[in-house]
Amino acid sequence: MLHALSLLVGIGFLTLGGEALIRGAVAGARRVGVSPLLTGLVVVGFGTSAPELVVSIHAAINQQPDIAVGNIVGSNIGNILLILGLCAVICPMTVQPKALSRDGVVMVAASVLFIGLAWGGALGRFDAALFLAGLISYLVWAYLSEQQQTIPAAQMHASEADELNALPRTSLGIIIALMLGLGLLIGGSQLLLYGAIGLANAMGISEAVIGLTIVAVGTSLPEMAVSVIAALRRHADVAVGNILGSNIFNILGILGISAFLQPLPIAARVTMFDQWVMLGAAGLLVFFLYTGMRLSRLEGALLLAGYIIYLALSFTIINAV
Repeated sequence: MLHALSLLVGIGFLTLGGEALIRGAVAGARRVGVSPLLTGLVVVGFGTSAPELVVSIHAAINQQPDIAVGNIVGSNIGNILLILGLCAVICPMTVQPKALSRDGVVMVAASVLFIGLAWGGALGRFDAALFLAGLISYLVWAYLSEQQQTIPAAQMHASEADELNALPRTSLGIIIALMLGLGLLIGGSQLLLYGAIGLANAMGISEAVIGLTIVAVGTSLPEMAVSVIAALRRHADVAVGNILGSNIFNILGILGISAFLQPLPIAARVTMFDQWVMLGAAGLLVFFLYTGMRLSRLEGALLLAGYIIYLALSFTIINAV
């Protein structure tokens, strides 16, 4: 019970911390005159991935590579199958392929890069440098290509920051939001990892499975909040763009930083199963978006069904790997 309570409280702290950090960062960016485009592309993109960042770095430093890697792979799977599936079931999502073409391709390419680098059984500092170089190249390419606000992708990223409301209005409020957010993220990551590892040991489940499922879903709650709100407001491009951007940041940024701080061995089940689910989910999403220019309720239901099957396999057959 103590481990379960610690896990739930940790997820709650991470969710609140991520929200506070995003709002403080967006308000601060506006206050110093950062463009809406750059705010949406970088601040919101990094902000929604802040729980994954803190948890994976903490796990890497504390010699828990299965959770560090599983958190990212599982989050990318959950972002597509669970979050976008849920959004599409709530409200069918019509999108502009031009607004998502670059980010969709980069997300699939980042997934392929992960598979290629993980093939050796571990991610080292050279692999981390490749991830981080890829992230910097993506950010430069995105910003330069979106200087014209008439470009659909530029409008989408500029709109991501507009989805947030109740922002702090004073410098003191911004500082409090940022400090509170960081404090909750750090405390929440410690509680979540303590609870997750305790549950894994008590239930006889590997840390990789816990990282790929419970930890991954818990750290993805900020993405879920932003995407569901955007979907309810009929801003489908923002909802999908938020997930694409988050998945890119997760692999290139968070795994890059984590592997640079501490080389990460890759669990056998990840190379045999989970990385292919991640790549398959990314490819399926891009296929759905480009063939029908929308995510229908049926497609959303298929994505959700895929996530249920993935969870069932993770806790049964694949758990034995």
